[in-house]
Amino acid sequence: MAFEKQEFQARVTQSAALAYWLYLPPDYEARDQWPLVMFLHGRGERGDDLDRVKVHGLPKNIAEGQNFPFVVIAPQCPTASHWFEQAEALNALLDHIITSYLIDIDRVYLTGLSMGGAGTWFLAERYPAKFAAIVPICGSGHKWLAQERLTKLPIWVFHGDADSIVPIERSAEMVEAIRASGGNVKFTVYPGVDHDSWTETYNNPELYEWLLSHKRT
Repeated sequence: MAFEKQEFQARVTQSAALAYWLYLPPDYEARDQWPLVMFLHGRGERGDDLDRVKVHGLPKNIAEGQNFPFVVIAPQCPTASHWFEQAEALNALLDHIITSYLIDIDRVYLTGLSMGGAGTWFLAERYPAKFAAIVPICGSGHKWLAQERLTKLPIWVFHGDADSIVPIERSAEMVEAIRASGGNVKFTVYPGVDHDSWTETYNNPELYEWLLSHKRT
C-alpha cells in the first residue's frame, strides 16, 4: 500500500495556573515604566508552598530586605513538573504582568538557577524575541537550539567548576555553541564551587548593572 498524503488541523487550548511572588520597587508609582525580571527557582523549591521560592536567589534577597530598581516575578513550578513543561504558562504569566503593570516591554529579563537555569535556557529558546538578556546559572540547555535562536541575545552564564549536581560541561557546551555561531555570551566560572553558584551571583551588583544595560532590539 502506497503512502497517501494527508493534512491535519485542530485548535488546541491549554489552561495555565501558577502561583508566584511579585515584587514592586518602593517608588513604583513614580515612574511610567519599569524593567521586569522573571526568576526561576531550582528543583527543590517545587510544590504548593510558595515560601519555598524564597529560599534562594532574588526572592531570598528581597525577603531579607534588599530593594531593586526593577519588577520581579518569581513563579513556583508544580510538584513533579519541570520548567520546560511550564513554558506556555510562563509565557502567559509574562504577558499578564506586562499588560497589568508598568512594564517596559523592551527590558524584560530572565534568570534562574539549577532547574531554573535549564528553564531559563529553554524558555529563551522557545521565545527568544521576548527577552532583552538572560542569566542561566548552573543549568543545561539544547546547544543546537541555542545556535539557531540565541545568537542575538545577550547572555551571562555562571557555573561552579566543582558542581557535583549539574556538571560544568553543561554550561560550557552551551557557551561554546553560541560563541561558534557568533553569539554574545559571557561565562563566569567559580573555581572550587559546588552546586551553589547562585549565592555569589545574585549578591553581585555587577549582574544587575549588566542586565539593565540591555534593551531588546
